Amino acid sequence: MAEWIRLANTWPVIRRALKYAVVVGAVLIAINHGDAILRGDLDAVRIVKMGLTVLVPYVVSALSSVGAMIESACPERSLEGGR
Repeated sequence: MAEWIRLANTWPVIRRALKYAVVVGAVLIAINHGDAILRGDLDAVRIVKMGLTVLVPYVVSALSSVGAMIESACPERSLEGGR
């Protein structure tokens, strides 16, 4: 677990995850909240939901990047190879 956290806090992983979070998060916000944004119906709850919408692709990208880094460094630890 400590290795995952250490790798997740490296600049290449953070930078990649931020890029995906901005692009994918913007698309998801447009899909899920676009009508409310256009109506000007933005309350605190909706803004929190929009923040969480951006957080999801960040976490997915970071986890995927760290998993790939660990598998690349030690292929026998991969899910398929480790079974």
